[in-house]
Formats: sequence, structure tokens, C-alpha cells
Amino acid sequence: MEFKNSKKLFEKAKQFIPGGVNSPVRAFKAVGGDPLFIKSAKGAFVYDEDGNEFIELINSWGPMILGHAHQTIEDAVRDALSSSLSFGAPTAREVEVAELICSMVPSIEKVRMVNSGTEATMSAARLARGYTGREKILKFEGCYHGHGDSFLIAAGSGAITMGYPDSPGVTKGTALDTLTAPYNDLKALKTIVHANAGQIAAIIIEPVAGNMGCVAPRAGYLEGLRKLCDDEGILLIFDEVMTGFRLARGGAQELYGVRPDITTLGKIIGGGMPVGAYGGRKEIMDFVSPAGPVYQAGTLSGNPIAMAAGLAILKYLNAHPEIYTNLEQITGKIVAGIEANLKKLKLNYTINRVGSMFTLFFTDKEVIDFETAKSSDTARFGRYFQQMLQQGIYLAPSQYEALFVSNALDSTLIDRIVEANFNALQLVHLKQEAIS
Repeated sequence: MEFKNSKKLFEKAKQFIPGGVNSPVRAFKAVGGDPLFIKSAKGAFVYDEDGNEFIELINSWGPMILGHAHQTIEDAVRDALSSSLSFGAPTAREVEVAELICSMVPSIEKVRMVNSGTEATMSAARLARGYTGREKILKFEGCYHGHGDSFLIAAGSGAITMGYPDSPGVTKGTALDTLTAPYNDLKALKTIVHANAGQIAAIIIEPVAGNMGCVAPRAGYLEGLRKLCDDEGILLIFDEVMTGFRLARGGAQELYGVRPDITTLGKIIGGGMPVGAYGGRKEIMDFVSPAGPVYQAGTLSGNPIAMAAGLAILKYLNAHPEIYTNLEQITGKIVAGIEANLKKLKLNYTINRVGSMFTLFFTDKEVIDFETAKSSDTARFGRYFQQMLQQGIYLAPSQYEALFVSNALDSTLIDRIVEANFNALQLVHLKQEAIS
């Protein structure tokens, strides 16, 4: 495949956009080469500016759970467009979306719409501090909660890919108010919490991590975390921007049966439009202005076009619970095929999967936290990414990302993905042997 038009666009973009991209992981620095510029997408496919077709496993980093350009979502957006793009005033759809979210997510009694996942987590942290009167927030190594200052401490995903785990511009004072703990280690967490007794407002966690690759919570871990928060008067925040409405109708909290105090949402609730939300128990959410003293506002929050797309996809998922069964089967077949390929090639790599999220880690270690994720051979992953791209499969351009499967994949496409995986792994392995 050739990417001449993408290369030209990237060179032009670098003249006007920092790094040539509007989000760091898009730059392909972790996998070599230049980024693809996407022109269109439909179903399970994306098409670049050179006319190349790819089966993709990113799905706009999660939102396209039904596949691209789904008719239900497109019809809803077209209908909303006829009434104007924005009002900066309340609309009926905002109420419908809020009511639907509260009915679907176990822990949410009230919800506030915002414009991104980052805005949701920033607002949730402020709310937790205001509600508890405490200042410290605890997060986990390798978990990414957007680019708010409080969360760029030992962050994963793009920050790791770019080689700046602690971003310049984050003040020492902010860093002092953010504690970090290893993921999946309840003993270490308890030690940190007890050393900061009475000071921690909230613990925020991706209940299934997706920004150091897909990493599941160990059995009993979320339950232990919930009990620790209850015992210490700490609010528990689940960052379900990725997992919300993807792993189950009610997100990871439904899947694992653990209820947080506050939940942050994004991605799927906008059907592809830029949307975020945070919600939780009534008495906590009533601390948010204008009901309470914690100020948070947004000119375009609850944008009518985004609400139309979000309402359409949530209604669809609510009415078709079989989608989650289908996604489980699709992803299970892909992962089983990759596991069979690894066995044939005698490669001892690690695959983690939860529902329709998975990651192939180029390491022989069990990946349970950030440290074990970092044992991956990222250079080898980069070569694998490029080989998959040449065979028409578009993956996330970083070892430290989860892949997101859509309902648009059929058995023929699954077979193509598995075959491409075998070919790519074989080529990478042979090249590695030649290097060695």
C-alpha cells in the first residue's frame, strides 16, 4: 500500500498544528512512519486519503460500538440538524439522555453533561474535593483520565507513548495533591491510604484499564477497593469513559457488581460526537452548581446534535441487549484465532480481553499492572502494527492501548483479521530471528 496523500497532508499539518496532529497518539511515533489521514468510514471499514481500505479495530477509540455511519445514529443527527446546531439553553433531549443514563447505569441517580471525558474527570475530582472537604486524589499507575493536571502523574497511554510520564506544566503543588498506587495491588493501596488518613477525597480508577493496554481487575480487587473507600470516608470514582455501555448495558460496574460513588462517561454516550458526563448519588451530585456550591459550567454542554446522537445509540443499545452477547462472541473468536496463531508460531505473547476490549502484549509476562505492561517489546509491536497495516488491518498505533471491537464485524472479516495476524506475526518473528 502507498500513503502518498497522507504523507503530503502530514507535512502540511506540521506547519500549522503542533506535531501535525490534534492528539499525540495519532502521530504514529510509537510505531514508526507517518499517520494515516482518514477520509471516510462505513461499518467495519475506514478509508484513507489514498483510497486504501482497512478493517479497523479502533472504532474512534471506542464510540463506534455499532460500526461506522450506523443508519440509526445518522438519521437522528440529520433530524436534529434541521433545528440548529446549538442553543446554549436547555433542550428536551438533554432530559431524555439524562433519564436514560440514570436508568441504565446502576450507581447514577443524577448526571451532568459536559463536552469530553477529560472535562468529566476534572469535574468529578473537583466535586469529590468539594463534597468531602479533602484535597488529595489517588489514581493508579498506568491509568489515564484525560489531560487534566491532577491526572498527568504517572499517566499511561499517550503520555507514555510520547515518553513524558509527568508532563511539564503540571505544578509541584498539584503533584503533591495526587497520590499514585500500583493497579491490582490492594495491599499497597491500603498502605498509601492509611499513610494519608483523612486527607484523600477520592480514588479514581479505570475499572478495566484501557490505557496501558487492556488490563482487568483481579478477582476481589474492586470489591476490596469499595470497602476501603467506605471504611475511610473516601469517594470512589469509576472512570467509565471507555467501558461505559461497552462492556455491558450498565458498564463495568454492572459487569463486576461494584457501585462507585461517581462515574465518568464519554465516547459511546455521544455516538461519535464529542460528549462527556459525570454522575452519581443524588446527595453528591446536588453539590454541583446551581444546586450546590461546586462550580462547573460549559457553554456547549448538552449540545443538541451530540444529544441526538447519544440518545439514539443509548436507546438502540437498551433495546438490543443481544448486541453484548454478539460482541462477546465476535471478540472471543478473534482472540481465540490470535491465540492459535501464537501457538503455531511458538510465540509466548500475552493477550488480555474483557468483553469487546482486548490487547496483544508483546511480552511473555502476565500483564496485571503498569510495570508488567512495560515489559512489552514496543519496537516489535511497531513492526507488527506496520505489517498489519499493509495487510489492511488498522490497529491502535501504540502497544499501550486497548482495541475496541464493533458489532459490524462478520465471520468473513474475523477470518481476515486472524489470517492477517498470523502473517504479520510470522513476518515480524522471522525478521527478529534475522536480527538476532
